Amino acid sequence: MKPEDFLKDVQGKLGDLLRQSPAKDVERNVRAVLAQGFSKLDIVTREDFDTQAQVLARTRQRLEELERRVARLEQRGNESTGAAAPVAPATPATPATGMAAVAPATGGVASATANTAAAPFPSAAPLAD
Repeated sequence: MKPEDFLKDVQGKLGDLLRQSPAKDVERNVRAVLAQGFSKLDIVTREDFDTQAQVLARTRQRLEELERRVARLEQRGNESTGAAAPVAPATPATPATGMAAVAPATGGVASATANTAAAPFPSAAPLAD
């Protein structure tokens, strides 16, 4: 056997051995297990996440605009009736989440004639007109 033929034969056998090696099977099995595990999780694509983050930012901006508008309307209403009720400032966003913190209700003014039945939440209590 010529040395060139011997080297080609060894090279061919090594190539066959590597193609049939258990490492390829292990890699395929690991990929299959990972794909199956990821499919069970609630995972979204980066594109979907970015889209939802943009929607949230626009919604937050619109909410802040509406809060300012309501505050102006309440102030105008208070000026026209002569009442000097303070307007609560907008709740600032928390740095960690960027979402507004939920403050406990400061309660509306209730008269003695208003229905004062116990409500499950302070904000659910009926307000006096």
